[in-house]
Amino acid sequence: MDIFSFITLFGGLALFLFGMNQMSASLEKLAGGKMEAILNRMTSNRFKGLLLGCGITIAIQSSSAVTVMLVGLVNSGIMDLSNTVGVIMGSNIGTTVTAWIMSMIGISSDNFFIKMLKPESFSPIMALVGVIMMMTCKTSKKRDIGNIMVGFAILMYGMQFMSNSVSPLADSPKFESILTAFNNPLLGVLTGLVVTAVIQSSAASIGMLQALSMTGGITCGMAIPIVMGQNIGTCATALISSIGVNKNAKRVAVIHILFNVIGTAVFMAVFYGLHAFIDFKFINDTISPVGIALFHTIFNVCTTALLLPFTQVLVRIAVKTIHTEPEREVAFLDERLLKTPTIAIRECNNQAVEMAHIAKNSMLKSMDILFSYSEEDSEAVHQMEGDVDIFEDHLGSYLVKLSANELSDHDTRQISKMLHTIGNFERISDHAVNVLSASKEIQEKSVVLSDTAHSELNVVAAALKEILDITIRAYDTDDIEMASRVEPLEQVIDGLTEAVKLNHINRLQKGECTIQNGFVLSDILTNYERVSDHCSNIAVAIIELAHDSFETHEYLNQLKSADDPEFKRLFEEYKNKYSI
Repeated sequence: MDIFSFITLFGGLALFLFGMNQMSASLEKLAGGKMEAILNRMTSNRFKGLLLGCGITIAIQSSSAVTVMLVGLVNSGIMDLSNTVGVIMGSNIGTTVTAWIMSMIGISSDNFFIKMLKPESFSPIMALVGVIMMMTCKTSKKRDIGNIMVGFAILMYGMQFMSNSVSPLADSPKFESILTAFNNPLLGVLTGLVVTAVIQSSAASIGMLQALSMTGGITCGMAIPIVMGQNIGTCATALISSIGVNKNAKRVAVIHILFNVIGTAVFMAVFYGLHAFIDFKFINDTISPVGIALFHTIFNVCTTALLLPFTQVLVRIAVKTIHTEPEREVAFLDERLLKTPTIAIRECNNQAVEMAHIAKNSMLKSMDILFSYSEEDSEAVHQMEGDVDIFEDHLGSYLVKLSANELSDHDTRQISKMLHTIGNFERISDHAVNVLSASKEIQEKSVVLSDTAHSELNVVAAALKEILDITIRAYDTDDIEMASRVEPLEQVIDGLTEAVKLNHINRLQKGECTIQNGFVLSDILTNYERVSDHCSNIAVAIIELAHDSFETHEYLNQLKSADDPEFKRLFEEYKNKYSI
């Protein structure tokens, strides 16, 4: 084996890692909505968690990505630590699928159909079809499928390169003498651990072992401890991702390490203990890529079966290992979730909905205490407004970073919707503070509005409460039909505020009201009208999302100028409902 063989080996490893990353990223985008649905059904049930972990890992072909995602979810306070145990176990089983796919490289037959299962036979076809789809397809979903096919072909070519580079070792006496050292199980575990920790991919290290096995020099006794060491080595990614997170998130990495270390220790003790009495003959037999995939699966399934009943014990050990005082729950998303954009977008939307409800409640609170101001209520409104400001700051920055990722069309539209709406939620809470200032002025200056002004203001307030309720519910549920009711009501509120202002001028001319009272009334009405405008902007963003456009002003102009019978019907309905 000369220098060129080493170049081919590392080049093959580079292609393998690139192909795996390409395939994983595209699979994640393609699985997008399904992953959201699965996460929505996440419960504390360990068996459901096990299936969840297995399913997501098969979908995105990376147990490391799942673990990093779990660290981010726990660090953000989205997921409870105990819910992660089953997911981690499931991800270890899910990752065995990759080893089975790579074992196809060892297929040997003259039969045409069996020969077509060899990667060197079908990979060129997959690469060609994938490139054509990437270049010609217009939908992102089909282009993602093309990316998956190309990534898989590159992965298989990398595997083939690694296999070809080590094939001269089959006849090398030096290689045989080196392999004898791996008859020591502890050295085998250590080797698998170190190699996997360095390249941070258990799939790649398993692939290298499968390539070496094709030389005929790897026995079952050598491969078994190396595979177990590779399982421990994959925890390096979780350890790195746990740097700079809260204590609870660090415990996710501890649980991952415990699972693999305990499984390896138990398996080693049982296997070699029985071997001492029974003397397994197969231990000196050479192992094939399929044999490595089989043992990899057996080890992870048996370890899961052994430790699944003791999930709470693992949690308690992790808590004792990383001991700390209870921490305040982190309110915002962890940047580690940027590696899984679909999950991050889903959680961003959840927080945007929470932000919307806080903004709505702040406005409703200000309206309710308009004529009964108190410092306690004022503090509550200011607190809500401060929370909304923080939400906007964090969500805005996070969404900008998230938009830099390669996203599906659906995810891109979701980010656009949130970026178009969170500013409106923040402005609603600002107007709540403005209304609060008017409330304080009414109390301090003993402003007394006429009964007529009171009655008219109550009508506008009732309409504003309804538009807020419709808008937030439409945003929460993505209900386009409900969102379409906002603009007609907003037009009615505009008319109401103008009518109240004109009526005030008439009362002023008759001496039934004062200019000072008029200033306060005008401030209140202006803020009410501005809130309804922001509700209109939010509703338009929801509607335009369905049409893949965010031309807000163009949409509103078309709506008002067009002879839309449904708009007219709703306008008349609200006009009759809220009249002064």
